[in-house]
Amino acid sequence: MVSDVYDFWLFDLDGTLIDAEWEYTRRTFDRVGDRLGRAFSDREAEILWHGLGGARNAQLHEWGIDPAEFWPAFHAVEDPAARAEATYLHPDAAFVADLDVPVGLVTHCQQFLADPVLDHLDIRDWFDTIVCCTDDTGWKPDPGPVSHAMSDLGVDGADDGVLAGDGANDVGAAWNAGLDGIHIERHDPERRGQCVLADYRIRSFEELLGT
Repeated sequence: MVSDVYDFWLFDLDGTLIDAEWEYTRRTFDRVGDRLGRAFSDREAEILWHGLGGARNAQLHEWGIDPAEFWPAFHAVEDPAARAEATYLHPDAAFVADLDVPVGLVTHCQQFLADPVLDHLDIRDWFDTIVCCTDDTGWKPDPGPVSHAMSDLGVDGADDGVLAGDGANDVGAAWNAGLDGIHIERHDPERRGQCVLADYRIRSFEELLGT
């Protein structure tokens, strides 16, 4: 089984292990739109929430939206408690709890949102380190946050590791840090509009378990 191959595992969070109910996402973008004076369609909200178009800042620029205005507005309207209540765990992610190697989380989800979600779903103890990306650590596909997680886990380049995520930025961060990359596709590839290359391309983590 692929799950037995690696000395350590790293995971993205949103879209990989968990997701939020659509009603919460739609409500969030309505509030962001009110602040920016610019409405977001369902499709635009889906693209930005899930990163379907690749790098979100590049997508914002393409739509004529300044990321320096968007992200403060986005984080200002997010309600940590409401988001935690609206978040669910993908059933196939349960195998993470049984991994008998160091396990880390490397997520763009900010700590004030990630903490309530992890506690609400009772999965914090799945991870030996949790790295929430910042300007200081860098943002995937930059290898900085991945290297930070590896340092926390006490592993180095001599260990065989892997990072699993639902976007091209996750695989890019894995490769840039010298790890294998797993892309889990939670959406119809036609809705993503691009093919994400990876060492493993799967639709469910069950494919790695031989089930």
